Amino acid sequence: MGRTVSEVVDQLGPPRVVCNVAGIGGFYRTEEMPLERWEQILAVNLTGPFLVCRATLPHLLEHGGSIVNVASNTALMGQSYSAAYCASKAGLLMFSKALAAEFLSRGVRVNVVAPGGVDTPLIGTFELPEGADMKELSKIMTPMGFSTPAEIAASVAFIASDESSYTTGSVLSVDGGLTI
Repeated sequence: MGRTVSEVVDQLGPPRVVCNVAGIGGFYRTEEMPLERWEQILAVNLTGPFLVCRATLPHLLEHGGSIVNVASNTALMGQSYSAAYCASKAGLLMFSKALAAEFLSRGVRVNVVAPGGVDTPLIGTFELPEGADMKELSKIMTPMGFSTPAEIAASVAFIASDESSYTTGSVLSVDGGLTI
């Protein structure tokens, strides 16, 4: 990760904004979930952002800047058949708050965007476990439907921008009212 960040700095200059947007998930009954899949979800959704932040923080501390971690509304509420995803995104939310506290007076802001369902091809890849209760998943639906990637990107751009310069340690829910 350090070499990649060094190459980016050499080509584009030091980062002023760092966004961790990657995420994977899937629906599993917890008692049937393979340990390897649990570890993979936590590696991508929580360990990956840690590694990116660790590699970019020296540059952000030197020049100032903003970190935006994209979690999920599942960081704020439980969701059936999604224990690993919920745990990883809640961990990312608290990791972000810890960073915000640690760097509060050092010129680095850290915030979270917490989307609900986003209309991307990823949604079509999730299969429910056999015999899953669809009523359980009705809790994660909103009359507003899914957001678009552009709506989430606009929220990330705002929270990272100087227009949000007094915001750190915050969670911006962009979830169609699911976490009201």
